[in-house]
Amino acid sequence: MLEGWLNWHRETLPAKCAGLEPDRLARTTVEPSNLTLLGLVRHMAEVERSWFRRRLAGERIGNVFTDPGDGDEGVQGVHEAHAERDFERFRAEVAASRAAAAGHDLDETFTSARGTPLSLRWLYVQMIQEYARHNGHADLLRERTDAKTGD
Repeated sequence: MLEGWLNWHRETLPAKCAGLEPDRLARTTVEPSNLTLLGLVRHMAEVERSWFRRRLAGERIGNVFTDPGDGDEGVQGVHEAHAERDFERFRAEVAASRAAAAGHDLDETFTSARGTPLSLRWLYVQMIQEYARHNGHADLLRERTDAKTGD
């Protein structure tokens, strides 16, 4: 059930972006916030990588997008010319996260960045709330873009 809800939320974010041209995906619409639909997609790619690959699987890997010029976990550094690439990287991180979680028991633990033991069950709940919050942001951004929100 947890994996199912997480997958639903993973599919919801790109669905909220569907049909928009890259310039509209990269446009801020709720000033003074710099949040964009494309920035949310980039951010969630970073979050997927951080929790599933770095923490759960223990991979020693860099960021997807974030570098000194991109700050704020992928939210900044958005450019319309990179929209297709950014969505592809998001899809790749989701696939890599699924692979990292495959074969792990829900009660199996890993260590957080702060040294706290956490379970895969906790991680699924954490990710569901993270997506739910940002999918709500996506609703507002999409509504301000073209008056649509979807599910």
